[in-house]
Amino acid sequence: MQDLTEQVAWITGAGTGIGEAAAVELAALGCDVVLSGRRSEPLKSLADRIESVGGRAAVEPLDVADAGAVEASVATILDRHGRIDIGVFSAGINVMERNWPVLSTEAWDDIIDIDLNGAFYCCRAVLPAMRAQGGGLIINISSMAAKRVSALTGPAYQAAKHAMNAMTASLAVEERNNGIRATAICPGEVATPILDQRPVPVSDEDKARMLQPDDLGALIAFVARMPAHVTLDEILITPTYNRFLAAP
Repeated sequence: MQDLTEQVAWITGAGTGIGEAAAVELAALGCDVVLSGRRSEPLKSLADRIESVGGRAAVEPLDVADAGAVEASVATILDRHGRIDIGVFSAGINVMERNWPVLSTEAWDDIIDIDLNGAFYCCRAVLPAMRAQGGGLIINISSMAAKRVSALTGPAYQAAKHAMNAMTASLAVEERNNGIRATAICPGEVATPILDQRPVPVSDEDKARMLQPDDLGALIAFVARMPAHVTLDEILITPTYNRFLAAP
């Protein structure tokens, strides 16, 4: 397993959920973590928590749907840290009115802009630095929705995550010989704040049986510690009690 001490990890969607858990795990392994998200306060709170236990964290607020802002953030990170070794691109949304009868074009555009375009902008922005330094790791947080179609997540989210998996696979194929690895992690239901956007509320009992953010943080840390000659192309991780695969 790799020693991640002093590697630079950039995490989007770091304010809550999977991104937050990834930041905590990677910081504990010695990474300098750069925390991005649309809201500054959760990022600052997380940075303080990481630093209180001896980790190193910097805050870089960002709306990943803004391609120019993504490029500027990467330039700032490189100016301050000199490199980006790991990118964990976890920013994502869904909407309450997500299914065909009620999904608006505006909501479709918002989901695609953040969940797919935002990940693309981040991948594209870090590639030149990773090529120049001879390697790097990109982890895109996808979804079980990229593997199994369900009315639960709606067409926009499903389309974004299917496309994210294809984009990640394409990235791995084209950049392998530059030492750049790319992984799509596809979790089933995770008990994160995105559940608050569900049309049907989720009970506390069901949340307790879902995957937890810390489970994904541990998995991201495992992927990051794989030797540079190993690529985990795609990982499907689901809760043992799976509400949507169980027999009726």
